[in-house]
Amino acid sequence: MNEGIGLLKSRRSIRAFQPAAVPGEHIAEAIAAGQMASTSSAVQAYGALHITDPAKRAEIAELSGPQPKIVECGAFFVFFGDTRRHRLAAARDGNPYDARLEAFLVAAIDCSLFAEKAVIAFESMGYGICYIGGIRNDLPRLDRLLNLPEGVYPYYGLCVGVPAEDPTPRPRLPIDSVLFENGYPIDDAMLAKLKDYDDGYERYRVERGSDPARWSEIMGAKYQESRREVLAEYFAGKGARLD
Repeated sequence: MNEGIGLLKSRRSIRAFQPAAVPGEHIAEAIAAGQMASTSSAVQAYGALHITDPAKRAEIAELSGPQPKIVECGAFFVFFGDTRRHRLAAARDGNPYDARLEAFLVAAIDCSLFAEKAVIAFESMGYGICYIGGIRNDLPRLDRLLNLPEGVYPYYGLCVGVPAEDPTPRPRLPIDSVLFENGYPIDDAMLAKLKDYDDGYERYRVERGSDPARWSEIMGAKYQESRREVLAEYFAGKGARLD
């Protein structure tokens, strides 16, 4: 196993941070590395907001959970899909802008590739990170706070900082549950693949002080009710077409 693979396989979410800022040059290096991620047809439909205003970070922390680590980490970002540049270029040149679900998907994919490359760069410098999906709890409120224009789609936040904890990485599904050859397995085979993972996942939860529960049971219960039901309405209001 080479050094790069070792770094990737050691990844874990950090939720406790030391009170140390992330230097601007480190942020610039990580974001520049993120920009080297693959992007569909060079559209580069992504961006990140570095939230340095303490009041804004406090409000984002509150609407996201609350999640105090958003305030406590060395640097906090909101990552977004960015179709604004494309809209401006089209308007400047007198062209119609008729981008639909494909453009929204490209923005989401581009943003995620960009963010994860930046994360790897931060981790290579010794920082810990934690993605924050909780910003989607109240996107209209976040939108007002950050004054986002049409065509900008906030997807998640990112805490970055010097770790103040050393958690055990969360176990992942076995490779044969995510890598298949030539076709997807039948349902009974998929359920059978989960048994050993369920046992190990339950042990992991107990070891970290959580209630015992098997992964498949958690996932089976997780989607009994819909969540964040205003997302389609919000993104449509920001100019996304989902047809």
